[in-house]
Formats: sequence, structure tokens, C-alpha cells
Amino acid sequence: MKEIIVLSGKGGTGKTSIVGSFAHLAPSKVLLDCDVDASDLHLLLAPQINEEHPFTSGLTARVERDTCSGCGMCAELCQFEAVAMEQERAQIVPFSCEGCGVCSHFCPENAIVMDSNHCGTWYISDTAYGPFVHSQLFAGEDNSGKLVAHIKREARKVAEAKAADLLLIDGSPGVACPVIASLSGVDMALVVTEPSQSGKHDLERILDLTIHFKVKTVLCINKWDLHPELSAEIEALALKRNVELLGKVPFDPAVIDCQIEGIPVTASQVSLAAYSIKDMWNKLAARIEQLPQKEHTISFE
Repeated sequence: MKEIIVLSGKGGTGKTSIVGSFAHLAPSKVLLDCDVDASDLHLLLAPQINEEHPFTSGLTARVERDTCSGCGMCAELCQFEAVAMEQERAQIVPFSCEGCGVCSHFCPENAIVMDSNHCGTWYISDTAYGPFVHSQLFAGEDNSGKLVAHIKREARKVAEAKAADLLLIDGSPGVACPVIASLSGVDMALVVTEPSQSGKHDLERILDLTIHFKVKTVLCINKWDLHPELSAEIEALALKRNVELLGKVPFDPAVIDCQIEGIPVTASQVSLAAYSIKDMWNKLAARIEQLPQKEHTISFE
């Protein structure tokens, strides 16, 4: 089984639309959305949820008020101002608690307990295009890198059970922890960029990351015809970095219509962008066939 991830240095480049199209075109695959902070691949794939599981990570303090003597030591020791004294009893401020456990450790009454933090939900679903593993991290929660690592393990299990040839991954934009976790063990990264100054700048950052981790990388310029001169600069940048330009997708208003309908672009009979994406998928499929088998998996989990 090969693992291919689609990334972008910034949001809004069309990464998820391209992943949705590849989901429509690729045979024998399992789909995975690693953009856990703002997942949206499900909007194109219309999944039917088969399994739903809580994701817990980290700890959150909780005061047993009947035991609390109101000494205030926890409030004095908390460096995050996550403990308030109300009616002569300690009260945890939920969004301020970092789960460090200092309050619990030093409480003379043992009135503060540390609970596992339920910070999200992950799913295994069916779609018209194959099995789909995805998740939802609750607002304000961290540990998104751990959630990415967790759903990657689950997606690999599903792929092995289905004897799938490909794990197709929609990654997070940027270069932060979720992106690094999603890069773990992949065979190839397709980076999607756009002809804008921010797109070019953030492309350089994501290429720095994939090259640092020695992940074979290819490039797609989406909406290239909106700024042909800057697209040419991006092509030159890719050539200098020894990154193959796999395809250029033109701006196409029909893409928005497909998003409104909730269908992949390549399922449209009128989209001009669909032809470029199909050509790019054919090239990518050929590159996948040439990839060597992995001898081991590097893990950042």
C-alpha cells in the first residue's frame, strides 16, 4: 500500500477540492482527512458514519467542592490563572486549565482530581468513493498532532483490512504539528499552491519541511492563469528545488458550482478544471507505480 498526502502552505489553495477529485478517480483506496482543526473533506464525500469514537488526550483539573476547604493554595500556585475562588471554594476555569496538575499535587485536602480530557471525536465512514476516516477536534482544544497520529493508525488498519492499494490523505495547511504528524510514513507529497505572493512564500516553507523529512514531493499550481507571471516564478522555484511540476489547473467558476452541489470537480461534465485534474491524476498514478516499497516507517507519534 502506498500513502499519498496532499498539502498546501496556506489555506484556500484548493487542496481539498483536488483530494475530492482524486477520491473520485482513484481505484482501491482509503481516504483520510488529517485537517483535524478544520476538516471539510466530508462536505464533498457525504460520508455515512459506521463507527464513532471519542478522542481523549491530556488532563483537566476538577474540584470536588465538598472536599475543598477553600484554603486558596491552588489559586496561588496556578501559573495560568485557571483557578478562581468562589464562595470560599476553588473553581476551575476550563479554557484556562493546561492540565499541568500542580493544583492537584499540592492540594492539602486532595480535593482536586485530574480527569482525562475528551477533546474530539473520530469516525470511520463509507462514501461513494471508498472508506473514509475523519475526525472533529472540539473548539479551543490542542493536541491536534496526537489526533492526526491516532487517525492515521486507524486508517492504516482499515486499508489493510480492505487490502487497499492507496491511502489518500488530505493534510492540514501550513507547517505546524498536525502537518508534521500527517507526513509520518508517507510515500509522496503533492503540494498545492496558488499564484499569489502569500502562496509563493508559504510554498517555500512547506517545501522546506517535506525536503527536510526526505519526502518525495511534486507540485500543483491551482488557478495558475490568474497570474501567469507569478506562476512562472513558482515553476522556476520548483525547478530550483528539484520538485516536479505535476500539473497546472486553470481558474474555473464551475468548481464553485461543484462545491455547492457537494460533488468532486471531476464528476462534473462541464468543468474545464476537471480535465487538468484528470491529467494530473494520471501522472500521479504513474509516479505512484514507480515508488519503491517502504522498508520502514518513520514515526513522529
